[in-house]
Amino acid sequence: MTEIKDFIRRLPKAELHLHLEGTILPSTLVELSARHDARPLTLAEAEALYRFTDFTGFLEAFKAVTGQLIGAEDYELAAWRMIEHLAAQGIVHAEVFVSAGVFYHWSGHDSAVFEPIFAGLERARLRGERELGISLYWIFDAVRHFTVAEAERVFLEAAELRLAHPSIIGIGLGGDERRCGSAPFAALYEQAARAGLRLTNHAGETTGPEAIREALAIGSERIGHALSASHDFYLLQDLKEREIPLELNLTSNVRTGVCPSYAAHPLRRYFDQGLLVTLNSDDPAFFGSDLANEYLLAHTEQGFTRDELRQLAANSIRASFLPELQKTEWLFRIDAMK
Repeated sequence: MTEIKDFIRRLPKAELHLHLEGTILPSTLVELSARHDARPLTLAEAEALYRFTDFTGFLEAFKAVTGQLIGAEDYELAAWRMIEHLAAQGIVHAEVFVSAGVFYHWSGHDSAVFEPIFAGLERARLRGERELGISLYWIFDAVRHFTVAEAERVFLEAAELRLAHPSIIGIGLGGDERRCGSAPFAALYEQAARAGLRLTNHAGETTGPEAIREALAIGSERIGHALSASHDFYLLQDLKEREIPLELNLTSNVRTGVCPSYAAHPLRRYFDQGLLVTLNSDDPAFFGSDLANEYLLAHTEQGFTRDELRQLAANSIRASFLPELQKTEWLFRIDAMK
């Protein structure tokens, strides 16, 4: 086991479905609470927030944690801790969701307040690039079960800030699919694409394959979770033929109860059918995992060999929004690994 863990650690890989707020460990939450609360959280109280049994409970926990992110220094701390942990796993590139939709909705702040927040994120990103050699892009994530107007605000902010910060690579649409699909956001996705933003989307996590079709219909380039595609043969063929990258999340799906077990997860089936699948940790602090552990689970729970793990790493680079030259360089290094 030590040998395969070392191989996974050394394997150059990208993480493409990772929520900044979901990387905040209970210990960091206590630190943030000490900055803001008259009665700061104890570690036991913080750890209790991370215990949930279903998807709705997870959303409530996520809301509680994001409530401790108030100023630029908070976001910078969270981002730096995340980047340190990414680098320690052998992750060379990450494309990270920032829940701007949650920030605006729950805080009541206006756009002017988010600019210094983003400056804090950028300080952490540049430090990670300089000190740890890891590259990182930001994806501004809206919340589908809020309003379309709120999503528009998030996407416009991404487009405007991107003019000075090319590290803002795209947009995303998270939140509760059971309450709202993708179709209402079609015009916003079209506008975002014209602004040069790449298009990601959570789909098929808690809903059926029709949600994935709907996400594709509005131009989504990458699909997060895509669990329910396994129930639709023709959708699987379409995803394969179009080489749509799928951002899969083993532990996340098991912990939120949308998948009954690691053995039941469609990762192996998708991989064997030739789909462009990638492994990701989603909200690692909430689920007690990280990307290195997801690769290990693919090996121990679904029988992925070293060469297949290498292919998953290569998929993560191919599915990223990195420039083609950088992709080629990382793919060469992955192929050369012993």
